[in-house]
Amino acid sequence: MLGIKRLGLVAALVLVGVAPAAAAQAAAQQSEQDTQYLQAMHQVNLYEIQAGELAQKKAQNQQVKDLAQQFVTDHTELDNSVKNVAKQLNVQLPNEPTTDQRAALDQLNNASGEEFDRLWVTQGLTSTLQAIQATQTEISQGTESQVVQLAQSALPVLQAHNDALVQLAEQLGIPVPQASASGTPSPGGTATAPGGTTTPAPGGTSTEEAPAPGGTSTEVPVPQQS
Repeated sequence: MLGIKRLGLVAALVLVGVAPAAAAQAAAQQSEQDTQYLQAMHQVNLYEIQAGELAQKKAQNQQVKDLAQQFVTDHTELDNSVKNVAKQLNVQLPNEPTTDQRAALDQLNNASGEEFDRLWVTQGLTSTLQAIQATQTEISQGTESQVVQLAQSALPVLQAHNDALVQLAEQLGIPVPQASASGTPSPGGTATAPGGTTTPAPGGTSTEEAPAPGGTSTEVPVPQQS
């Protein structure tokens, strides 16, 4: 009986030792989700603000200019929240948009007139859809309450942006992305832009034309609840 009791005690000690280690590993993985979301959203905000400011100067369509101004306002407010939470959690944020986001901004800089308007809407659709997916992922998988609350506050703003872009795209005769069989990719996923060019979404790289904020090429994403 004594031997059995000793074995039971050893087993209990082993379990006590293993459980905290497993919990610590899970916490580290979940914390990475929160960190990556803050960093990705900061870069999305940087891109959207710069793209919106370009539209104020270069857009031909007044509705594009008006929506771009709203984007600048909303993403500036959202980025202030992102920076505040990141500071509290000691998360270091990138200093500039991703490589693909910068390429997208270069394309906007080189476009004019109706071409600019269509490109801005196309890039905006892809960027916003990807931001929605990243936000939904954070809401379902994040563990830091401050970051999850930030995502919950950001989601209706991003969804309103998407609705406005879809409406504007229809008015301008721009094809709106449809659902893909695989659903919506997270940051680093991609979309096929109207006209058959490839529009990357936040994160990653692309060798095709018409990059939007970051990503590589697969199918068009649409927001889905996680």
